[in-house]
Amino acid sequence: MKITILTLFPEYFDGLKKTSIINRAAEKGLFEIETVNFREFTEQKHGHVDDSPYGGGAGMVLMCQPLLDALESVRTENSTVILLTPQGETFNQKKAEELSLKDHLIFICGHYEGFDERIRSFVDLQMSLGDFVMTGGEPAAAAMCDSILRLVNGTIKEDSSDDDSFSTGLLEYPQYTKPADYKGMKVPEVLLSGHHANIAKWRREQSIARTALHRPDLLESAGLSEKEMAFAKEVMEKGQAPE
Repeated sequence: MKITILTLFPEYFDGLKKTSIINRAAEKGLFEIETVNFREFTEQKHGHVDDSPYGGGAGMVLMCQPLLDALESVRTENSTVILLTPQGETFNQKKAEELSLKDHLIFICGHYEGFDERIRSFVDLQMSLGDFVMTGGEPAAAAMCDSILRLVNGTIKEDSSDDDSFSTGLLEYPQYTKPADYKGMKVPEVLLSGHHANIAKWRREQSIARTALHRPDLLESAGLSEKEMAFAKEVMEKGQAPE
C-alpha cells in the first residue's frame, strides 16, 4: 500500500511516519507514506494557493489549479482519492478496514475557509472525522492513516486487532494485567481461572454491557441475538455492567 497526503504542512506528518509501529512497518516495506506540498504547484506569484471567494464572505478559498495539478502528478488508475471535509461521510472502523485493502490512497487536506467547489468532482470519497471543526485536514488525515495502516497485513499481529473496539461492532471488554491485586482492586476471578469458555463468555458480556452503557447507538447494528439484546436492555435499565 501507498499513502500520499496533499498538504500545505508536510511537516505535520513527521511524527506519524516516525511512530514506533508505523515506522517499523514502513521499514519492512509493508507500505509507503509520502507528503506532497501542493504550494509547489501554484502558478501564482508569491506562492499563493488561495483567493477570496466569489460573492464575498470571510476567509480565503483554496484554488483549483495548484491542488488539482498536484493531484494529477501523483494519481494513478489504482488511486483512491479522499477529500477531507465536514460534509463527508463519517470515518469509522468499517471504512478503515475497507481502505486498508486499497493499493494507493490520496488524502487531500484543506486549509483556510474551504475548497473551490469544483475540486469535489475530482475525488472518489469525501470523509469527515466527526462533527467538529479543526484548522485543517491534517489532524483528520493523520488519525485516519494511523487507523488504516495498523490494519495492513503484517503491521501488527492479526489477533491483536480482532477484539478492538468497533471491530466487532461493540466496544472492547475490560483488560487487566499483573498484579492481580493492586491496592485492593482485584482482577475478576474468571480471568484467573484458565477456563477459556468462561473467559470468552465474560468478555462478550462485558463488551455488550459497555456498549449498552456508553454507545447504545451501536447495538442495533452489532448483530446481537435476542438473548444478548435483552441482556443489553437490562444493563441500560440498571445503569451498570455486571461484575
